[in-house]
Amino acid sequence: MKEFKLPDVGEGLTEAEIVRWHVKAGDPVKVNQTIVEIETAKAVVELPCPFEGVVAALLAEEGETVDVGRPIIAVDDGSPAPVPPPPADAPAGRAALADDMVPAVPATPAVPAEAGRNGTAAGGGEKRQPVLVGYGVKPGAAKRRPRKQPPAAPGAERSAVPDRPAAGPAPQAAAPGAESGGVPGPASAATGPGAAAGRVAVLAKPPVRKLAKDLGIDLAALTGTGPQGSITREDVHAAAAAPVRPAARAGAADEERIPVRGVRKATAQAMVASAFTAPHVTEFLQVDMTGTMEAVGRLRALDDFAGVRVSPLLLVAKALLVAVRRHPMINSAWDEAAQEIVVKHRVNLGIAAATPRGLLVPNVKDAQSLSLPELAAALAELAETARAGRTRPEDMAGGTITITNVGVFGVDAGTPILNPGESAILALGQVRDMPWVVDGQIAVRKVCTLALSFDHRVVDGELGSLFLRDIGAMLEDPLRMLAWG
Repeated sequence: MKEFKLPDVGEGLTEAEIVRWHVKAGDPVKVNQTIVEIETAKAVVELPCPFEGVVAALLAEEGETVDVGRPIIAVDDGSPAPVPPPPADAPAGRAALADDMVPAVPATPAVPAEAGRNGTAAGGGEKRQPVLVGYGVKPGAAKRRPRKQPPAAPGAERSAVPDRPAAGPAPQAAAPGAESGGVPGPASAATGPGAAAGRVAVLAKPPVRKLAKDLGIDLAALTGTGPQGSITREDVHAAAAAPVRPAARAGAADEERIPVRGVRKATAQAMVASAFTAPHVTEFLQVDMTGTMEAVGRLRALDDFAGVRVSPLLLVAKALLVAVRRHPMINSAWDEAAQEIVVKHRVNLGIAAATPRGLLVPNVKDAQSLSLPELAAALAELAETARAGRTRPEDMAGGTITITNVGVFGVDAGTPILNPGESAILALGQVRDMPWVVDGQIAVRKVCTLALSFDHRVVDGELGSLFLRDIGAMLEDPLRMLAWG
């Protein structure tokens, strides 16, 4: 049996969430076969299986956050299990016993009622492993008197079944098999694989939990009608059909709580660190984009851009790259430990992308060396990959400067927060018709607002203003890109 431990698929990641399993127990697997999708703080990643064999068990559930280094799947590769060596003081003949001669260890019987709390029989015999018994299916009219729950075995986790009152006489009628050596009944399904103590607040079988998850029902908010108060399918369906779901906490009927993890958690931490570490300055510039919009229309008709969506973002990105070449200091980072400014000669252009998983900022590597058609293809691939949730961690590492296009949401401007490790971010607002003075006359023009946020430790007001002015000048007259590029 081999266990596959969750690897670190990024740079120093400590945990990941299990998004979707591609296999189940009993399925055959091959080396490098995709077995699971995980969500890290940077992206959704598909993990291949390093072993060949049959899946013995999934050690983590979908939706569970797992620490790096914890086993997530067990695979039976067909190799024989290692036999532990006999004790040093064992008789010589015992080491020569064949596997089929080793007697099987019988199941430990339940502790009798007259046994002491330490698990020793009344007669002072050998200690026995205490087990939970009597939790079988409750029969129709039969009733069960309270029974004291035996102490848990050393090192074992406590069951999700609540403590019971002091012990009384034996039950009048027990479910078939309830006293057959501690075999758990249906209520024991409250603890599924990976359910640790303190995390299971209610009793419910795994299929019921799956149904509640699919319907968006919080099991903690329900009152179970099954044995020992367990939640049944009928309880879940009734809650889904109710106009108002019962609240999990007092006063919480009108609110919803969403766990912050994965990309959203990383984004929140990064934004807080950036906002309260780097002194932000934001400058705004309104630009007549009429020339840019005309250039976009002409580019769409060229064969070089066939099959690639050409948008104003393409020319904004090109203008930014030309402006970085004219003002290299804008493409820098602040090294707090060394108290130095690191000027980057490569431009890894980040493009903020809104996805169902949260905000992602993948970047185009060495964007300064790409031609306009190559840049268009790279931006299109970046956006398609991000929307499909296939952005790799390395695609989001090493960014040097970022563009966020808030105009696609109908927004004119904003004050963007720097991507950690960068010194500037440009926000592109929506392009819309506005009155504009042209040659002393009012005309309707395509106007856009640009907003540039920068780290004032690295970029002073003059550099930030010159950089933003140059971008605006190239968007008003795209021929300047050829002259300055």
